[in-house]
Amino acid sequence: MNHCPTNKTMKCPCTYPCSRRGKCCDCLAYHQVGGEFPACFFSQESEASYDRSYAALKRDRDKR
Repeated sequence: MNHCPTNKTMKCPCTYPCSRRGKCCDCLAYHQVGGEFPACFFSQESEASYDRSYAALKRDRDKR
């Protein structure tokens, strides 16, 4: 994986502890491989479910 600087200007909303925390490009690449979306795409409530699927994202967006 390429070098990805930690994004110090944005508080990472993900509650899952991992080595990609705050490294947006690494996180996005990791989730993209699995057909998922990172925590920052979800509301705080939906992020807590750890379901990063497109269906979960659509449900979350439909609630807004």
